[in-house]
Amino acid sequence: MELRQLQYFVAVAEEANFTRAAARLHLAQPGVSAQVRQLERELGQPLLDRSGRSVTLTEVGAAVLPYARAALAAVAGVRHTVDEFTGLLRGQVALGMVSGAHAGTDSDVVSLLAGFHEAHPQVDIALTEDTSERMLAALQCGELDVALLGVADAVPPAGLSLQVVVDEPLVAAVAPGHPLLASAEGGRIPLAALRDRPLISLPRGTGIRGVLERACTDAGFRPRIAFEAAAPQLLTRLAARGLGVAVVPAPDAATAAGVRTLEFRTPCPRGRVALTWRADGPAGPAAQALLECLRTAMGTAGAGRGSGEGAGADAGRRPEADT
Repeated sequence: MELRQLQYFVAVAEEANFTRAAARLHLAQPGVSAQVRQLERELGQPLLDRSGRSVTLTEVGAAVLPYARAALAAVAGVRHTVDEFTGLLRGQVALGMVSGAHAGTDSDVVSLLAGFHEAHPQVDIALTEDTSERMLAALQCGELDVALLGVADAVPPAGLSLQVVVDEPLVAAVAPGHPLLASAEGGRIPLAALRDRPLISLPRGTGIRGVLERACTDAGFRPRIAFEAAAPQLLTRLAARGLGVAVVPAPDAATAAGVRTLEFRTPCPRGRVALTWRADGPAGPAAQALLECLRTAMGTAGAGRGSGEGAGADAGRRPEADT
């Protein structure tokens, strides 16, 4: 039995026609037919029923087909792995990223991905934007290899590693003339000043929303969310129109037009974004290479951006959701 015989058999089974299978394989039809018949003789059973206008699987053929596909996949996997370990990275890497994460990091994520692709053109990067809550689940089940997601100050689920790359204080962004401006002392307000006020926040399942709800609970009240928006820039625009208080990372408020910024007194809630991956490492050398590229380029939050800890300490934080 030869590998090409299995390949031809699978092609004919999927195309239900020898001529189409031969065209798909870029071969002459008689050669494909001869190799499939040779396979049937070796197995001692007909795999295909040729009596109708289209070729169909016999009962034995239907039972053999999944094994033939698995054998071809296994051989492709062997070749793929050898290529990766000999320096020719191939395959696909699934990368998740929260909305706005590329703007919050010191490194330009898009440029990093472009540079990685230039160095490894045979690696396809499947980029997904989602909430951190859903990406966390995708990491755990293996749908994602690496993700940039929000983290909170708690213990992570077992099996994950983190490297915090953004660590920023959250602030209150309000319209000029908002009552909170008059009550602020030195541009600062206690978190309790948000009690019963309409707040503007990212949706549930995102990191800032989780941090905000936890901080409000610790302060003894439940936040009143009046508006939700998935785009961080939209939060400050809503606040500028006097629709509520937007709780956003300080850099977002600093660059927003039409709002005034109020800092929170200690303890100040913080927004963090972390590079996250499975503790046992991403599957395959291509994903591992991308992870190392991102870890090296992004570094660890703390040098000039808040007080983020190193990767080892961050392994004790719970992935929350996006910023």
